[in-house]
Amino acid sequence: MTRIVSVGPERLERWLAGFTERHGVTEYDVTPTHLSAKADDGSRADIDVPFGPLEDLSPAGLVAHVLKDRRLGLLLVRRGGYGAGVFEGTKLVSSKVGSRHVQGTTKAGGWSQQRFARRRDNQAREAFAAATEVAVRILTPAKLDVLICGGDRKAIDTVLEDPRLKALRPLVRPPFLGVADPRQKVLEQAGIDARAIRIELTDPPAQADGP
Repeated sequence: MTRIVSVGPERLERWLAGFTERHGVTEYDVTPTHLSAKADDGSRADIDVPFGPLEDLSPAGLVAHVLKDRRLGLLLVRRGGYGAGVFEGTKLVSSKVGSRHVQGTTKAGGWSQQRFARRRDNQAREAFAAATEVAVRILTPAKLDVLICGGDRKAIDTVLEDPRLKALRPLVRPPFLGVADPRQKVLEQAGIDARAIRIELTDPPAQADGP
C-alpha cells in the first residue's frame, strides 16, 4: 500500500531517523531531484526534492536544502477571491487578499442565458484583473526565490500572462495548491503547505503464509 505524508522542513531530519528506527537499516539513493530510502523490511520512502536541484546528494544534504532560508511567494486565485503573500521562512511578511463576486451557473436558456454568460465573464475578468494588480504590488518587488501558486489553474495562467509579472514565471515551482476561496487564514495555511515535504510511503510486501 502506498500513501502520502507531509512533514515540515524542521521535522524532516527526525522523520528520516524514525523511518530507520521503525523499519531497519536503510539505504539511500539520492539524485538532484529525488531521494529514495529503502529499509531492511522492504518499506520505501520517496521524496521529490522541493525547490531543486539538490547539490549535496545525501540525506543530510536534503535536510540542509529544505531548511535553507528562502523568500517564498504565494499566488492564490479563484473566481471568488485571490491572495498574494511573501514568506521569509515561516513568517508572512507581506500579504493581501480580496474577493470579487462572480455569479454561479444558471438554468435559464436563450437570450437570458447569453446575457448571464456575458455578465459572468465580465465579473471573472474583473476578478482576475484585481488579482493581477495585487500580484504586481505584493510579489514583483519582493525579490523572490520561488513562487508557489494555487486555486484555479486557468485563473493563475490568466494572471501570470500580464507582462508586469513576466519575471515571476520562471520562479513557479510545484506543488500547485488546492485551496478554498483565498482568505487570510487560507493564505497562511498555504504558506505552511507550500513548505511541507511530501513523502510517498510504500509498505513492505505482504509475507506469504507458511506451509
